[in-house]
Amino acid sequence: MAKYIRLHPDKPDPKVVGEIVKELKNGAVIIYPTDTVYGVGCDITQPKAIERVARIKGTAAKKANLAIVCHNLSHLSSFVRPISNTVFRVLKKSLPGAFTFILPANTNVPKVFNTKKKEVGIRVPDHQIPQAIVEELGNPIVTTSVIDLDELLEYTMDPEMIFDRFKDQVDIVIDGGYGNNIASTVVLVEDDSFEVLRQGLGELQV
Repeated sequence: MAKYIRLHPDKPDPKVVGEIVKELKNGAVIIYPTDTVYGVGCDITQPKAIERVARIKGTAAKKANLAIVCHNLSHLSSFVRPISNTVFRVLKKSLPGAFTFILPANTNVPKVFNTKKKEVGIRVPDHQIPQAIVEELGNPIVTTSVIDLDELLEYTMDPEMIFDRFKDQVDIVIDGGYGNNIASTVVLVEDDSFEVLRQGLGELQV
């Protein structure tokens, strides 16, 4: 059964964050809060954990549209091809924030997902818990949203309900308070153009 860990959303305990990171480095899969909906994630360097995250999403890693959570913009360069000043300015204005930017992937991404992916979704949530975890980990975490089975309620906001549902599928559920029920805004970036594929919580300003 998963561990249930409470963390303050604005001031997460560094000692507890360190314990979570230690588990991630050992291949753990976690559920954690973001500035939008709760996410399921793992260390990007753990292939078996990535497969588990994909299975929770109901697919295989090579087919899943999994995003990666970075600590800041400097983290992006390890996984995306060089971006223009125009794109950088928009990213800097939007992140941290409620966005998933789909950017051209560099050669590191196919290795991570064992696939031929040419794009990768990038998130930098405006939330202290995932930021603290990723900063301490030193790697991005591979992530997807916690989707509810209830057709009337797409995203579960209550961490205790999330724990009841996923306690046998993940290793840690982090309670950072009630989540949002609106997902991130998904933006496809091609050259210097921006296309909103899914309007979510973030309002894009180009």
